[in-house]
Amino acid sequence: MSSAPGTAGLYVRAVLPKPGGGRGRPVPARRLVLRDVAADPGRLRRYAGVCGFAGASRLPMTYPHIVAFPLAMSLMTRRDFPLPLLGLVHIANRIDRHRPIEAGERLTYRVWAGDLRPHPKGTAFDVTAEADDGARTVWRSVSTYLRRGRAAAGPAPGAGARSGGASPGGAPSGGAGDPGGPVLEERWEVPGSAGRAYAAVSGDRNPIHLHPLTARLFGFPRAIAHGMWTKARCLAALEEHLPGACRVDVSFRAPVPLPSAVRFRAAGPAASAAGGGVLWDFALRGDGDAGREHLRGEVSLLG
Repeated sequence: MSSAPGTAGLYVRAVLPKPGGGRGRPVPARRLVLRDVAADPGRLRRYAGVCGFAGASRLPMTYPHIVAFPLAMSLMTRRDFPLPLLGLVHIANRIDRHRPIEAGERLTYRVWAGDLRPHPKGTAFDVTAEADDGARTVWRSVSTYLRRGRAAAGPAPGAGARSGGASPGGAPSGGAGDPGGPVLEERWEVPGSAGRAYAAVSGDRNPIHLHPLTARLFGFPRAIAHGMWTKARCLAALEEHLPGACRVDVSFRAPVPLPSAVRFRAAGPAASAAGGGVLWDFALRGDGDAGREHLRGEVSLLG
């Protein structure tokens, strides 16, 4: 591909029924490639502003995800993809950054889907995206999605089957809550417009994020924030503490309703219970003593 497909048309395609319901078919062995693209400076500035990053001279660690996102949508909305796009739940994401990426660098992106597998709550699969600079891979992401329902036949995944340090649900093993080392804490007011703002810059216009009326069509009483916005916002808070080469694992535990107040907490290595080379152990919860956990994550060095 010389340019990414528009996501508006892909959402139209997403509502069309798949032949035979789609279930029971394997994920097609197909890769989409977007060659030699640099970040649009205006879009990059808007993304940084929406997600809370301080500047735009380098790509935020999550920015390549929105470049690859239309390719992922194109894969998942094709008629031979076994699961419908609408109704999928994004339950985990792992990003490996092998080095910082300058804003003007031209990269080639490759995206594919696979590893369709049973999950205790239905069927899960991964979408992998990579970006290379012509010499080597500089960025890689694995997003895990869940289709709720009866689990597919086959063995259930064991502990750590997904990303390093993950527990059976894809959740990092630390809790961002033990004393004894550096701790960062922030409280954020997330406005009702947050979903629309992120949709405008990312192209992810899933109706559950846009307005209470469209969210109710899918069983949500209010619009909810994008999972990748919550990850980006957490990494913006940690930006000055991230090494050039690192891995960030997150599990998305519960939606962030819009509007709402949330609390971010990150614990450094001496305060982390995770061990195993983890640099930061972080979580996002609803405001209040008994706030619901929305996200849990780990930052670790790449070997």
